[in-house]
Amino acid sequence: MVLLCTALLLGACYETSYDKAVAALNAGGTTTPPAPPPPTGSFGPNFSEIQASVFTPDCATPGCHSGSGPAASLNLEAANSYTMLVGVLSTQSAGTQRVNPTNPNASYLIQKLEGPGVTGSQMPPGGPLAQSDIDVIRQWITAGAVDDRVAASSPIRVTSLSVAPGSTQTTAPSQIIAGFDRELDASTVNVNTFILEGSNNDGTFGDGDDIMITAASISVPGANPQSAVFDLTGVTLADDTYRVRLLGSGASIIMDLDANALDGEFAGTFPSGNGTAGGDFAAQFTVMAPVVLGPTLDEIQAAVFSPSCATSTCHSNTAQAAGLALGDADTSFLELVGQFSNQNGQSAVMLVAPNDPDNSYLIRKLENTAGITGARMPLNAAPLPQSDIDVIRQWISDGALR
Repeated sequence: MVLLCTALLLGACYETSYDKAVAALNAGGTTTPPAPPPPTGSFGPNFSEIQASVFTPDCATPGCHSGSGPAASLNLEAANSYTMLVGVLSTQSAGTQRVNPTNPNASYLIQKLEGPGVTGSQMPPGGPLAQSDIDVIRQWITAGAVDDRVAASSPIRVTSLSVAPGSTQTTAPSQIIAGFDRELDASTVNVNTFILEGSNNDGTFGDGDDIMITAASISVPGANPQSAVFDLTGVTLADDTYRVRLLGSGASIIMDLDANALDGEFAGTFPSGNGTAGGDFAAQFTVMAPVVLGPTLDEIQAAVFSPSCATSTCHSNTAQAAGLALGDADTSFLELVGQFSNQNGQSAVMLVAPNDPDNSYLIRKLENTAGITGARMPLNAAPLPQSDIDVIRQWISDGALR
């Protein structure tokens, strides 16, 4: 009983020593209060807790670091984030790893959490993390950025692919990163086991016309030996359907450090496999640059004809100067395209000759070409910028379509 009371008494003395020291200092004493304990983060310095507490709720949100076209080509969903972060170069800061194991100051993740980084704004977009939480992430990186998730006891499997299977990419990827659920035998990852091929624009594979894509390099990064990188630096991927293959069967196969073959069969969801070692992983994606549509007559009408030409005293549908009405897009089309000029000496020249802007009287009037009749258009106003005229030229070159 005496020992218990003594312990409680000592505990009380310890718990109030800081307050007493502060009171003494405020009363004019010379006692310096001990430093308060440093704040602690709201999660532990390990990857699984960082994923659950930061990446999943704050980063892997719709329209940000998730899905088939994640911001900055960085997917931070649970199945992808470790593979996409550790030892992987940033797309925004050349030569800087997103997470550089043991070196938080050289990790772009920390730079973005503590400030805007090289480009963009500070992350997460919903508001900065508490410095105490960032310090926990720093601690994880300093300790080696280890993946603390328990490796599966089943054969080695593919857990992520940086180009989402089945996705359509509007720009060709600069690299393809495959993630695995345990460390790879790096010597088994090479041109014979990590394969990228194009379909030769027929969307099918194995029909004899597939195009083999030669990587700039294929590697297992030392900083993240649970990943394999097919580097496409300097490699041009034309619009086509592509297939990624990771081999777990045949003469050359991908293996883990215990010589277990890849369990690769892929049915559309990660991880791969059927529970038995052996079997190839295969997934397709498409590269298709967006079709850049030329300017439309509606856009030209809104930007040029309506404000600059169809004024109350000029080419409105009521005034019809020179017999030409440009009051709305439908009227402008009927009045311009394929119609001949009624101005003196220009009756053989179309106002708009489809596919031929140089021989369209509209362009000649806008550019004040020698030989036109009357004043340059727009009348009593500053000439159109050449960039605007070039838009109209493009519309005519494209066929002057409605």
